[in-house]
Amino acid sequence: MSNETSYFYGDLVIAFSVGFLNIGSQFVTEHDFTMSQQESFSAIYQRASDRKGGDEGLESLMASNANLSLDEMGQYKDAQLLSEMSKKVFQSGFVWRIVENKWPAYEKAFFGFEPMKVLMLSPEQLHERASDPELIRHMKKTMAIYDNALMTQDIAREHGSLAEFIASWPSEDITGLWALLKRRGQRLGGNTGPYFLRAMGKDTFLLTGDIQGYMTANKLVDYGFSSKSGLKQVQQVFNNWQQESGRSLADISRILACSVGDNRL
Repeated sequence: MSNETSYFYGDLVIAFSVGFLNIGSQFVTEHDFTMSQQESFSAIYQRASDRKGGDEGLESLMASNANLSLDEMGQYKDAQLLSEMSKKVFQSGFVWRIVENKWPAYEKAFFGFEPMKVLMLSPEQLHERASDPELIRHMKKTMAIYDNALMTQDIAREHGSLAEFIASWPSEDITGLWALLKRRGQRLGGNTGPYFLRAMGKDTFLLTGDIQGYMTANKLVDYGFSSKSGLKQVQQVFNNWQQESGRSLADISRILACSVGDNRL
């Protein structure tokens, strides 16, 4: 039996060991034993409830998590998704209200975000739109509309529609969908892709500062949050909580954020 030290933090048990632990007659590897670091969702929920004045106050914050069924999501047209995707790209690092107020002008300038029509814009026409005072002057984000229209068209050709493709993606691998949007699209990394998915009703969690801080403090992630390995670890943690609670990833994400830090939901 190897040396092992345990630390207790509320309902959380963190065990550090080297090699193998002999627990009764069962040997547990160091990797398996590390899973005891994960706090139960019931404990997280109780802490969040206490901070929000009770269950009713906490549950009222879940109302905006409107996850749609596969059939409901499949009804979206590709133009609607390209519009929402583009809006989230412009809202990243910018005042969301300003983007919302300007979006009718974007709908007009980009032909209702019909992918085929967007792809017919020349480089000169895209530059004109990037410098239009009625829009937001940002060349790279404007070009992302074109690039993401190409991605939307390609996925639609491969899978029938972007909506059907996203709707059928399994929630237990939602970070895999994040990675695909980042790889095949433009400026959809970080939380931009997840915000887009949540806006269209796809169940997903977010890696806000509070969530990342919790994961790091509780040693649930060994790699960077933008790495494939790190995202896989985060996904497994959320999958465990979902199996325990039966709640959506969006609810779990919000409740966890309410239990720590500044409650960035």
